[in-house]
Amino acid sequence: MNFFTILGTILEQSGFAAMTWQSGVMLLISFVLIYLAIVKKFEPLLLLPIAFGMFLANLPLAGLMTEATPWYNSGVIRIIYYGIKSNLFPCLIFMGVGAMTDFGPLIANPVSLLLGAAAQFGIYTAFVFANATGLFTVGQAAAIGIIGGADGPTSIYVANNLAPELVAPIAVAAYSYMALIPLIQPPIMRLLTTKKEREIKMGQLRKVSKAEKIVFPIFVVLFCSLLLPSVAPLLGMLMLGNLFRESGVVNRLSDTAQNSLCNIITIMLGLSVGATANGELFLRTQTIAIIAMGLCAFAFSTVGGVLFGKLLCFLTHGKINPLIGSAGVSAVPMAARVSQVEGRKANPTNFLLMHAMGPNVAGVIGSAVAAGFFMLLFG
Repeated sequence: MNFFTILGTILEQSGFAAMTWQSGVMLLISFVLIYLAIVKKFEPLLLLPIAFGMFLANLPLAGLMTEATPWYNSGVIRIIYYGIKSNLFPCLIFMGVGAMTDFGPLIANPVSLLLGAAAQFGIYTAFVFANATGLFTVGQAAAIGIIGGADGPTSIYVANNLAPELVAPIAVAAYSYMALIPLIQPPIMRLLTTKKEREIKMGQLRKVSKAEKIVFPIFVVLFCSLLLPSVAPLLGMLMLGNLFRESGVVNRLSDTAQNSLCNIITIMLGLSVGATANGELFLRTQTIAIIAMGLCAFAFSTVGGVLFGKLLCFLTHGKINPLIGSAGVSAVPMAARVSQVEGRKANPTNFLLMHAMGPNVAGVIGSAVAAGFFMLLFG
């Protein structure tokens, strides 16, 4: 066997020979997302592992997402992906989010609950659109609608329960749009508000007592879980993490949930979510429709929050800046930071972050309640 025969054999069995146009397209998409994560810094903690997971999964013949029996013979990322399929990762992420979240702004300003509820408008809008297309069952339409809450763990949780065959595109859409919040929301916010409204400065929030912060997570889990039992895993873990934080007696557990555990799960979840974007399955009419409706859901959620913020601005005679309504989507704290940035652009002395955190954390509860509602009706 001469050198050229060996070279030909290697090339025939290489990934170059197995490359398809679908793989090529997905590799290009992954490169764009990597660029946005590193150069543009669009939520790199989420976008970079998602983009690299997409890159790895679309390398021909690499077999990183191959499923096999027994399970331990599967590709390495497929094994990690079982953490998504079992809802383990979404629940653990919620624990970490809870440990990092201060519900003080929401408790101090309960009207934030209304802004968080208004920002779920996109969930129901996308559900109606998806159901009307005839491409999806009612359960699939409900799972697609949850993308509008900008809550990756909740989107995965609902998809696992109502449309397990759509977990991949729903997860990719939800997390990609969460990461692209700084790109998607600002044009909508500026379009729907006047410069005068964006310049509004809000008064300082009242100080919330430690007792209020401890009672709040317990009450929310009790009330919501009795009303909608299916949300107990998500809200229970969210509020457990928050109780670690606010109790002040388990600092080691709180620190672990906020940092080490959350970082580890973020890496595994982002990598495996990105790896579900296989070109041959992803570049289909149904998947593209999900991506498009997910974007519409996200946009309508932002619209709902901002418009309700404008209503409250009018009713309070200019005491509420409508920009904080856009933070009602449950991407914590990304959406709140966008409200802060837009407010500072209009008025350099503006500080909206803490005011925006109220609707932001309310949105987490709101999207979980919407998920429980859908699962009660269609589960």
